[in-house]
Amino acid sequence: MTRTKEQLIIENKELQSRLAETEETLAAIRGGEVDAIMVPGRDGEQVYSISSAETPYRTFIEEMNEGAVTLSGEGLVIYCNQRFAELVNEPIERVIGSYFKRFIIPNDRSKFDKLLAHKKQNINNVLTVSLVNSLYLKLSFHLLPAYLQGDNCILVATDISEIKREEKKLLKLSHLLEQKLEIIQQLRMQLIEKKIDSDIELKKLKSSNKKLIQKIARHEQVEADLKLKLKHKKKTL
Repeated sequence: MTRTKEQLIIENKELQSRLAETEETLAAIRGGEVDAIMVPGRDGEQVYSISSAETPYRTFIEEMNEGAVTLSGEGLVIYCNQRFAELVNEPIERVIGSYFKRFIIPNDRSKFDKLLAHKKQNINNVLTVSLVNSLYLKLSFHLLPAYLQGDNCILVATDISEIKREEKKLLKLSHLLEQKLEIIQQLRMQLIEKKIDSDIELKKLKSSNKKLIQKIARHEQVEADLKLKLKHKKKTL
């Protein structure tokens, strides 16, 4: 069945559009802007990752010094790197598939659940928790875009146990300094009280000495008067 000129023009435009779309996709892949592509097949659409983009990313995640975890919206560990398994001191196969909060002490689980339930896109959600193995972790939550994996999020765990130990030492030193300062203040008050008492006693002594001097002066005057009278009496005799 012969096609009309109009049909050929429409078909040509569709082919040109598909060609332009394909060229854009290839350019994005070559430029490293695409990590995976979706290809239709007999069993439906399938996602194929591009190894050039995925391999360096996976290597970086596995070799990084922080723990990396992918969490479901309910807090289930979907993935973790070797570093996080080391932090919680358990093999990866036991960590993946378990709930994250089982590694956290009971007192910190409620605030973990609260942050997990209210995490927001493009906001740095940070939380410090203590683990059941006595380590302290700083957790940074990053919500994945909805088109990737629903309400899943990436969690980066940094070991801050050494910082916490130093904080405890500083708090202990601060407490000791406050105690010593309180003792010094008490001693200062005692010295001030003693000085006040000493000043009072000094004033009393000065007053007493003044009275004694006045009394002595009167006695000397009386004595001088008696001597004068005695001398005058002797002359009259």
